Amino acid sequence: QVQLVESGGGLVQPGGSLRLSCAVSGLTIKSYRMSWFRQAPGKEREFVAGVEWSGTYKYYGDFVEGRFTISRDNAKNLVLLQMNSPKPEDTAVYYCGATSGYGYIKTPSEYNYWGQGTQVTVSS
Repeated sequence: QVQLVESGGGLVQPGGSLRLSCAVSGLTIKSYRMSWFRQAPGKEREFVAGVEWSGTYKYYGDFVEGRFTISRDNAKNLVLLQMNSPKPEDTAVYYCGATSGYGYIKTPSEYNYWGQGTQVTVSS
């Protein structure tokens, strides 16, 4: 059974920092491209950051503007999202996703597996 379990969410002040983790079991992530998406109430799921198989190539949503960093540890089956200088508009549920395909990494429908999400609230 494949499981993606996100953790590390919570309440953070604007300008602070937060690190999200995605622990994966039931599959070997080295065969998957891994990404973070987010979804705010009433909005569609939005691409945040993605990383290809070896970790060499990374992609970010336009709104990230250098504030977030995605990384992966294939040996530990772990994906991280370091969030620095978050803004109130970053408030959302953050989801980890895994795709075995070669399609556009920013498209949610490309993903085979999803976690249950972790809430991030940015507020003073």
